[in-house]
Amino acid sequence: MNNTKPPDFKTQFAEEIFKGLTSYPKKISSKFFYDERGDELFQQIMELPEYYLTGKEYQILLRHREEIGDAFASMEGFDLIELGAGDGKKTKVLLRHFEEKNFDYKYLPVDISKNVLEQLSASLQQEIPAVEVEPQQGTYGEVLSRLADYRDRKKIILFLGSNIGNLTPQEAVVFLRKISSSMDEKDLFFMGVDQKKEPRVILDAYNDSAGVTEAFNKNLLVRMNRELDADFEPDTFMHWPLYNPETGVAKSYLVSTKEQTVQINSLDLEVHFQKWETIHTEVSQKYDDTSIAWLAEEAGLEITGSWTDKESCFKNYLFKRTGS
Repeated sequence: MNNTKPPDFKTQFAEEIFKGLTSYPKKISSKFFYDERGDELFQQIMELPEYYLTGKEYQILLRHREEIGDAFASMEGFDLIELGAGDGKKTKVLLRHFEEKNFDYKYLPVDISKNVLEQLSASLQQEIPAVEVEPQQGTYGEVLSRLADYRDRKKIILFLGSNIGNLTPQEAVVFLRKISSSMDEKDLFFMGVDQKKEPRVILDAYNDSAGVTEAFNKNLLVRMNRELDADFEPDTFMHWPLYNPETGVAKSYLVSTKEQTVQINSLDLEVHFQKWETIHTEVSQKYDDTSIAWLAEEAGLEITGSWTDKESCFKNYLFKRTGS
């Protein structure tokens, strides 16, 4: 690498790419998957037969919407704050139910992608026009720092899709502590969590036969080429997922299939790859009831309810603050 002094970074993407590709081993945060093309590819992934997570959670919300709605509802109104809202497909199951029951609520979808929020708002206007929507663009950290201001009425914080799995257990504790600290005693936190299961099922979810997940990972290289004036050749990298059933950790890598040097011109950076050297792009932690109870206790939360699909592949947990 020919750059020892970090440049003045114009974007968070530029800064984290510089840090990630000058570290060893190399890494890029999965949050940068989601540019416009990445959003499109992830929509395709959620429709794949191997990617069970979306379908199982949708099934849970559809089958148990009455019980979940009863758990959320109270005499007072509430703000429904969803972290990482995406296309809102699953959340719309709850929103339709809330409309049928005439709940007094406001929906605040949160996403890092402005494109995603615009698409979600437009689809809600068309499909459930009565819903009061107030989109919030930003990272989880940015929005969590603002959540504490929403204290006028009850907050229900949604975190669906097993996004908690993108964090290590230690990072998850820190994240959940931020959630807990933003909550009053009357507030609730509702989280979807992928469960430990037959290892092949998990591995196939990140290595689909159509190659969409591979394209999703390689889109990081395309994004660097476009936004940072890099010269990555995506065909010289292979997508490689792993799953460890002992730890419950699924990981994805981009592996250089040859020795090569890549120029990232906007960062004045030259990155050398040995043959078979990796870029770590994603982690997806799988949990069970015992490990979720541990996370909750460490974060000052208490499980007050849970719902699962017929095969117990996925589970949604409801938490409140312990008051400690």
